Amino acid sequence: MMTGSDTGRVNQKKRTRVAIVQACRELIRSGATVTMPDVARLALVSEATAYRYFPDLASLVNEAFDGMWPSPAEALGPVAGSRDPVERVAFACEFLLRGVLSSQTAVRAMIAATITRPEQAATRPGIRFGLIEEALAPLNDTLGGTDPARLTQLKQDLAAVVSAEALFSLTDLARLTPEDAIASLVRTATTVTEAALGTSSTA
Repeated sequence: MMTGSDTGRVNQKKRTRVAIVQACRELIRSGATVTMPDVARLALVSEATAYRYFPDLASLVNEAFDGMWPSPAEALGPVAGSRDPVERVAFACEFLLRGVLSSQTAVRAMIAATITRPEQAATRPGIRFGLIEEALAPLNDTLGGTDPARLTQLKQDLAAVVSAEALFSLTDLARLTPEDAIASLVRTATTVTEAALGTSSTA
């Protein structure tokens, strides 16, 4: 049977965890650099305490992002009435990339953490995949029925384009402005989608 002191400890742990997550979200929204020491400082806990609740920065950022991004259906609400997968993919691509830009310090920190420790890659939220699935939902009963392998391939191809990594490659290495980078990737995503549909039996 749980005693009052036990209940108090459980509630305190919950409050501490919430404080750490909220501090991470505050840093993400501010555009500041997201590090475990900075999060701990803002949450008024020690860095060691923060690590007791989250073993690494990637897992913390993942939980912080949960609730900050709308569901795929909510994100694509403005094109919910469209059955055109090309239009929907273009919208999903721009939505993701603008979201990445608005929280890029946290996204970069997560990418860096999972590149150096690939075993942590599963802690990344994978927001792009849900958006791509939702954008291509009108194809489930058409291309998905006649050529599911092609639909799967299209989703995989889009995952390489509708991504933070692609955006940062264009802004950091190709020196494009964020707006030009987004325009380039949206154009590429629509081209990839059009090509897949143009060679399908449902075109």
